[in-house]
Amino acid sequence: MTAAFVLGINMSVAGIFAVAFAVVAATNRTARGAWWLAAGYGIGIIYVGLEFLLAQLVDATPVSIGIFLVFLLALSFAMIGVAHHYRVRPPWIAMAAIWIATIVAVPLIFSLTYGSMPRLVLYQLPYFAMQGLLGLVIWRSGRRQALDLLLVVLQAVSAAIYVAKPFVAAAIGTASSPQGYMATTYAAISQSGSVVMLMAIALVMLLVMMRDTTAEMVMRSETDPLSSVLNRRGFEHHAEIALLRGGEGAVLIAADLDEFKKINDNFGHAAGDGVIAHFAAMLVEAAPAKAIVGRVGGEEFAVLLPDALLSDGRFYAETVRKAFASTLLPVLGIDRSFTASFGVAQRSDDNSLFELSRRADAALYSAKAGGRNQVRVALSELPVLPEQDEPQTLSARDVA
Repeated sequence: MTAAFVLGINMSVAGIFAVAFAVVAATNRTARGAWWLAAGYGIGIIYVGLEFLLAQLVDATPVSIGIFLVFLLALSFAMIGVAHHYRVRPPWIAMAAIWIATIVAVPLIFSLTYGSMPRLVLYQLPYFAMQGLLGLVIWRSGRRQALDLLLVVLQAVSAAIYVAKPFVAAAIGTASSPQGYMATTYAAISQSGSVVMLMAIALVMLLVMMRDTTAEMVMRSETDPLSSVLNRRGFEHHAEIALLRGGEGAVLIAADLDEFKKINDNFGHAAGDGVIAHFAAMLVEAAPAKAIVGRVGGEEFAVLLPDALLSDGRFYAETVRKAFASTLLPVLGIDRSFTASFGVAQRSDDNSLFELSRRADAALYSAKAGGRNQVRVALSELPVLPEQDEPQTLSARDVA
């Protein structure tokens, strides 16, 4: 297999993935960075074309420098695309440092004897730095799923290949001039390694984009657009998973805005929407990290606190109730406060979500019947007290 044949494959592969990433970018706005990756692979086509041109020239130095810098540019575009997809800031300072060092080193690199070890090492060094930096960007994004880790490994392997190339050239020999590069065994090996990594990285990156796009579609289908918390479907799905995982208990808080119909009737539906959004934000802000918050009806909300006690749920509900009742909400110019009622139930005897919700709702209805703007807890799981001459009763504020 000649180097020219492998380069032709490289050009075809680069073109295919440039089109693939462009199609992803054009059809999916959530695929951040796809245009940059398309540009990176498109520049790869130019790089391969210059390699073919090299053998036809008398003075190959200008084109050799172009090949050297064009490939680094392709890696830079890929870097920006990957950073955008992973929602991290591209490492502009590090990239600028690599480019400045590379441009400064160009006169030295191309003044050295072609095929010598110093020239080979210096030639591959910017590629090694850029590829390693790309892997670091993915790692520092905090994403640790299987495909992300595979992508990091592929970047590390690519970086290692750049380190190995000078030693491979020294072992099997290379051309004495740029024009003879295409006829060498080293060129065939070098380009074969490049096409394998080119395909592997592109395929995994496309899989990452497909995975993340699917996850965003699922998230949108489970999110209430008005309140930005989970809708009923999303809440039930995530709450069921949390209950199946078990733990030391769970508490469900049912919440309902008081006299919400009057808000809509007196101030308009836009004002009502604003109150819902403010209340949802307060629920989220006060909730612990593992809490699951959802809007399960028009003005009805539910919050599941995994690994929590009844006292934790009551404290959370009281915190939100007081904050909501004491906060003036300037909704569409209406500067006044609103109230909400809460029902709290603790999971017992491996209650299903349905049973837990039923008990929390019963406590909520008790709070509504008791005058609103209060928290009631469901204590039905307490053992029955033995009969006494004068039966004792629990406060109506604590029983549902």
